[in-house]
Amino acid sequence: MTYCVSMLLDAGMVFLSDSRTNAGVDHINTFRKMSIFQRPGERVMVLMSSGNLAITQQLVSMLRESMAAQDGRENLWTAPNMFEAARHIGETLREVHNRDADALQKFGIDFTAALILGGQIGREQPRLFQIYAAGNFIEATPDTPYFQIGESKYGKPIIDRVVKRHTTLDEAAKLALISMDSTIRSNLSVGLPLDLAIIKTDALAISSHVNIDAKNEYFAMIRNRWSEALGHAFAELPDADLVDKGDEFQAQ
Repeated sequence: MTYCVSMLLDAGMVFLSDSRTNAGVDHINTFRKMSIFQRPGERVMVLMSSGNLAITQQLVSMLRESMAAQDGRENLWTAPNMFEAARHIGETLREVHNRDADALQKFGIDFTAALILGGQIGREQPRLFQIYAAGNFIEATPDTPYFQIGESKYGKPIIDRVVKRHTTLDEAAKLALISMDSTIRSNLSVGLPLDLAIIKTDALAISSHVNIDAKNEYFAMIRNRWSEALGHAFAELPDADLVDKGDEFQAQ
């Protein structure tokens, strides 16, 4: 399992992914879930993946091969906008499905893959998409400016409470890290190191790409202070005046 989250803001975009994969407690490994495609000044895209690692690695390899071929075929360098880039990735994912799904099914393995694609091409506004295993996709909106894939339930509540389109990039990066910390604490299949990437609107290049491991002082500080703050907030809430009340619900 993994956890990836991205936010689409007025100021730009924030992407965060973990790197843990597991096939049981004895088979835990580290693989990057984030791929970056950019031609500075022309286009920049970030792709994050969860699901079957063999499927998602094959997908990324096929995307890179088509970009390098320069044989006139559609690829991420020729996509005129982000919608077409998302469509191309969806079609490539369907190619992988057509090739491998039946064989996987014979071994009792589901074809699982989920993707987040975000970026900006030319003068078009930055856009964010979630792409499903079937190759279809949805786009982020002002009402829902973020997407999660993988083990998303633990890190979702804090994002729902805080993120807005006017949230700054620094705030969004902090929010993503808190969301990741909540997930890491609750699920052993998500873990360090992390990839954090930031794109500023109209920069048409990665503004920041940081690898965060167990020695990262900022992430360690965030984890400790967030836990302390939650503990203080809990302690300051009034206790529930419900103990020793007896049975207030009498049988009719």
